[in-house]
Amino acid sequence: MKMAVVGHVEWIEFVGVERVPAQGEIVHALEAWAEAAGGGAVAAVQLARLTGASTLFTAVGDDDYGRRVAPELGAHDVRVEAAIRTDPQRHGFTYVDAAGERTITVIGERMGPRGADALPWHGLAEADGVYFVSGDVEAVRAARASRVLVATARSLPVLEKSGVELDALVRSGSDEGERYRAGDLDPSPRLEVATEGARGGTYSVAGGRACRYDAVPVPGAVQDTYGAGDSFAAGLTFGLAQGLSPEDALALGARCGAEALARRGAHGT
Repeated sequence: MKMAVVGHVEWIEFVGVERVPAQGEIVHALEAWAEAAGGGAVAAVQLARLTGASTLFTAVGDDDYGRRVAPELGAHDVRVEAAIRTDPQRHGFTYVDAAGERTITVIGERMGPRGADALPWHGLAEADGVYFVSGDVEAVRAARASRVLVATARSLPVLEKSGVELDALVRSGSDEGERYRAGDLDPSPRLEVATEGARGGTYSVAGGRACRYDAVPVPGAVQDTYGAGDSFAAGLTFGLAQGLSPEDALALGARCGAEALARRGAHGT
């Protein structure tokens, strides 16, 4: 299986606290660490867990944070194909409280790859599956050369302009920024999925009736919620690329999302 992700990376410092501070309050960190995170990085590492390796098409800043991305993700068996931008690498910090909830602050603009970047886009024609997180219209069209293409509704405006048919569109059922209505994409995605966290979620095939899928029990104590959604989408992408039915691919995605909840930070550091 050859799997790839098209999307962005954020260099995130994670800070463990008992609770997120109130306005004007000072809290003491219980622990702290940093990782190459963000939707593209999380999904690429999840796919590498499933396949042994994956490729991330991205863009990074020409600074210290940006130069850390490839070595950091390489340690997780992710090959990074990155365009270098003169802008600073997007970075930020995430509070992780005692209940495992994450509160994220990012600094800088999201830095997705562009189809005009000198990246080996032709290689996507050999990919069994690609998960699209962020990038421009030409990057979406390059990703469509793969056998299976899944995308997040966070990039709906770009997906609308691309005119490509998605094998699946994944969105959060509770996030207004990921709202999707029938007809927003032409052609419509073959599978449309709305996640609802611990309640599982809903899906419809080829615009048919909405059905439900179940969540999977977390294999251990919840560490934090960071990256669970993109881990779910990566598992779904892998399942569809394997030729699983939508129901079985969703079950695999739910398992990947549950396992992410039992890991600390973006990749289980």
